[in-house]
Amino acid sequence: MNISDPITLVLSIILCVFFALFFYGRKKNVYNLPPGPRPLPIIGNLHILDRKRPYQTMHQLSKKYGPVYTIKLGVEKVVVLCGYDAIKDALVNHADEFSGRPSVPIFLDVTKGKGIIFTNYDNWKVMRRFTISTLRDFGMGKEAIENKISEESDFLVKKLKSYKGQPFDNTMIINAAVANIIISVLLSNRFDYEDPTLLKLLKIVNENVQLFGSSKAMLYNAFPSVMRWCSRLQKTVTRNVDELHAFIRETFTSHRKQLDVNDQRNLIDSFLVKQREEKPNPGLYFTNENLTVLVADLFSAGMETTSTTLRWGLLLMMKYPEIQKKVQSEIERVIGLAEPQVSHRKDMPYTDAVIHEIQRFGNIVPTNVPHATTQDVNFRGYRIPKGTYVIPLLTSALYDKDHFVKADEFYPEHFLDSGGNFVRKEAFIPFSAGKRSCAGENLAKMELFMFFVKLLQNFTFQAPPGATLNLTPRVGFTACPMAHKICAVPPK
Repeated sequence: MNISDPITLVLSIILCVFFALFFYGRKKNVYNLPPGPRPLPIIGNLHILDRKRPYQTMHQLSKKYGPVYTIKLGVEKVVVLCGYDAIKDALVNHADEFSGRPSVPIFLDVTKGKGIIFTNYDNWKVMRRFTISTLRDFGMGKEAIENKISEESDFLVKKLKSYKGQPFDNTMIINAAVANIIISVLLSNRFDYEDPTLLKLLKIVNENVQLFGSSKAMLYNAFPSVMRWCSRLQKTVTRNVDELHAFIRETFTSHRKQLDVNDQRNLIDSFLVKQREEKPNPGLYFTNENLTVLVADLFSAGMETTSTTLRWGLLLMMKYPEIQKKVQSEIERVIGLAEPQVSHRKDMPYTDAVIHEIQRFGNIVPTNVPHATTQDVNFRGYRIPKGTYVIPLLTSALYDKDHFVKADEFYPEHFLDSGGNFVRKEAFIPFSAGKRSCAGENLAKMELFMFFVKLLQNFTFQAPPGATLNLTPRVGFTACPMAHKICAVPPK
């Protein structure tokens, strides 16, 4: 070969570079992501996902690729965990390694890495520890918060009675009742159901939750640099978040003026006291920015998932009136006309089973809040690098046929033994699992039981004449029921 020839020389250099890169790459590539469907250039696997309900496609893909596989959302490689065993293995057995949050553009834009849900590392640890401790201090799981739920359920019953059995949409009413519980913890306040400020806040949260789960959001997260200048999604979400944050900032500003360190009335007061105590340093945690996003996180999550579950519960009672009658019979036998209390739950196995089945079948957060690996991790024969985006697909656990024999049906007997006793199921993880499980789980459980029992104690829920009940969930980050009307019929 004549290396004095320029073309030959260039080709030789290219060939040497190619072999160097090839062997260098082979040597350095110590990662071994699980296999998955073949991606296309640029768009990855976006073309094969159901645009409205991508979690259904992800669940189906596990039948071909197994419980742990990789897909590409644009250029982002995502490891999907399917089935209870794989999810538990990651989130519980490898809790530290899978406890991170990925940098999802739409969420990062609105939280700036603050708060509790989409934050990471020390900030997350400090905010979570503070939140759990403060929720406990202000009555979570205690009689104080139980009394607030009981009082609010009376307001809710009164509101439903005002419709006198006529059809109405229950979305904003249920939203408002549940929101008032978390608002009492955050602000020491409650709003009337028609209060324009509350209605505005609920509208903001509902709209953003719907947008976060849209196909536009999927594209935005896959191609943020392109979508930021050609999509109206970010403008709408940002406008909503700015309004919510402005309300929160105004609220804690007024709280600061009235703050008494010896009489802390709510979570905001407790945060402001911590803020005073925190020594000035570059790594401050109890900042105004953290407080704003934390309160927004707790308000949104504390309202949305519980109210959605209750709305599924009433819809399912209309769909299955024979189950509704069994619940009402148990309520009459155990409680009668007395006020429902959390202590009644142990004596009401059928009602408890129905509530659990509503949570399972409703499948409120089907894709879970995304996780990320905090370090390189060896997991089920694969080497997954630090920072990998992970989806522990909750729908695959709640609909896992190895744990729920009639997974595709609404079947309260999933949580009952042959003697009618309540049975816990390990695959029942609607609040997720591990270190990132829902911080308000105990509060949500109290609310679901007390509100549900109170409503069925006072009403029989029926569909409007001629209405068809649709159990297909609406598009959104959470799986809400489609818009529908209900009739709350008081006993004769």
